[in-house]
Amino acid sequence: MKRSLSHYDRGGRARMVDVSGKPATVRRAVASVLVEMKPATRRALGRNPKGNPLEIARIAGISAAKRTSELIPLCHPLMLSNVDVTAELCKNGVLITSEVRTTGPTGVEMEALTAAAVAALTVYDMCKALDKSIEITRLRLLEKSGGKSGSYRAHHP
Repeated sequence: MKRSLSHYDRGGRARMVDVSGKPATVRRAVASVLVEMKPATRRALGRNPKGNPLEIARIAGISAAKRTSELIPLCHPLMLSNVDVTAELCKNGVLITSEVRTTGPTGVEMEALTAAAVAALTVYDMCKALDKSIEITRLRLLEKSGGKSGSYRAHHP
């Protein structure tokens, strides 16, 4: 099967994909991102005068998923059934994972990726006074299900 980039017409112009003929199916996507920081910064997270960075990042990620079509020009506005974002301390900083679900004619990969990215940016914003060298790395789709293209699961290194 030959694949092509769906967001371009035959003339090479960007276009929104017409999903009006696609059936509504249950769709799910999971994404993650790592916010790498110094151990001292990670230890200071609980004492942040701006509030709990992990909880605020979680709420920011949920809000971002719902606004993805406003941020990514060719994304469809979707009625999301569920958005869940977790932010947890790990050895190198904060691991953020997002899961998004809908029943509709197009997938929610971009919503899951947007949720994870904005949650990571929120952690950076809340911690930048302590450490400007924080790095946001490994933003990626972990899995998706539903739709014509079927399921996908990332290989974990």
